[in-house]
Amino acid sequence: MEVEIGIGKSGRRAYGFDDIAIVPSRRTRDPEDVDISWEIDAFKFDLPLVASAMDGVVSPKTAIEIGRLGGLGCLNLEGLWTRYEDTDSVFDEIAELDPEKATRRMQELYQEPIKDELIGKRIREIKDAGVRACASLTPQRVEQFSKYVLEAELDLLVVQGTVVSAEHVSKDPARQPLNLKKFIREYEIPVIVGGCASYSTALHLMRTGAVGVLVGVGPGHACTSRGVLGIGVPQATAIADAAGARIRHLDETGVYVHVIADGGMRTGGDVAKAIACGADAVMIGSPLASAYEAPGRGYHWGMATFHPSLPRGARVYAGQKGTMEEIVSGPAHENDGTLNLFGALRTSMATTGYETVKEFQKAEVMVAPSLQTEGKSLQRAQGIGMGR
Repeated sequence: MEVEIGIGKSGRRAYGFDDIAIVPSRRTRDPEDVDISWEIDAFKFDLPLVASAMDGVVSPKTAIEIGRLGGLGCLNLEGLWTRYEDTDSVFDEIAELDPEKATRRMQELYQEPIKDELIGKRIREIKDAGVRACASLTPQRVEQFSKYVLEAELDLLVVQGTVVSAEHVSKDPARQPLNLKKFIREYEIPVIVGGCASYSTALHLMRTGAVGVLVGVGPGHACTSRGVLGIGVPQATAIADAAGARIRHLDETGVYVHVIADGGMRTGGDVAKAIACGADAVMIGSPLASAYEAPGRGYHWGMATFHPSLPRGARVYAGQKGTMEEIVSGPAHENDGTLNLFGALRTSMATTGYETVKEFQKAEVMVAPSLQTEGKSLQRAQGIGMGR
């Protein structure tokens, strides 16, 4: 249903995770009987988890640890890891920056050129540990660096930006936009693309031949795109729309393209809602940035934070809450849902009676504006649990 915004302008009502609730079904299950594994292309993972391609989250070491836990870590090939051989001093400096100076200094640090040899070196560090290697490039730099990615035998490439479309238009004759469909068809490894936040954009990205589409424009905890640019769609609606595009694409081609919810998730409940809205997997950053092993020393920032002319992100403090294993698969020692994220997903599916991720995508959800506040006045007053 469209809402009139003013004469001649109307818009759909959209919903975020805090606006909806998952409805229990007529059956329940044992959590041990629930299967939350995920398959994309030729790869199978125990957890439907992709760690965000953000420098404060994924290093070669944390990508290896996330792989060991059953997920997939995505390394930013345009980040600090390919600009500096020794990154320790750089991360130490970023963690110590005053908030007023952080953005400007990070712009300077990210002016260091990307080194071709470090692309292959970082990928091989991950692969040599025996886990799947995933890494990201922006559309502007894919053709420049893609050969080094192939040489290092990356398993999955993510072509990622704030918004990625299948049809970039430029009037500059000297600028040749990336032809995603041609690139993906000719490239030798599977490609995930994103972000997007609408039915039509998701459908067009699926038609490029991508194996997965990232859904999310501006929901991340470190992202300021919604304030700087005024664009975005609340995640629950964006995921459901992309899942609708997936159905149409499957009907048209017989090819299933995975929907990956990218950003806006803080708790296990948010992860569960993303799946219930239609996602096959989730890409998360800030929850993992709070792991002791995360390279950001408790700080977290996005890929557009250091943009040279229009930064669209902030360096935020995520804290240090537990080990990567405790955050991903427990055990939890807090009651606010920020630890054991995928144990929570498993329990949510069991409590509502669904055995697999594909089944859970069909769960009933409802608009529930009081979900976060109903009966929680004492928690809010005391700053504990859901009142934090």
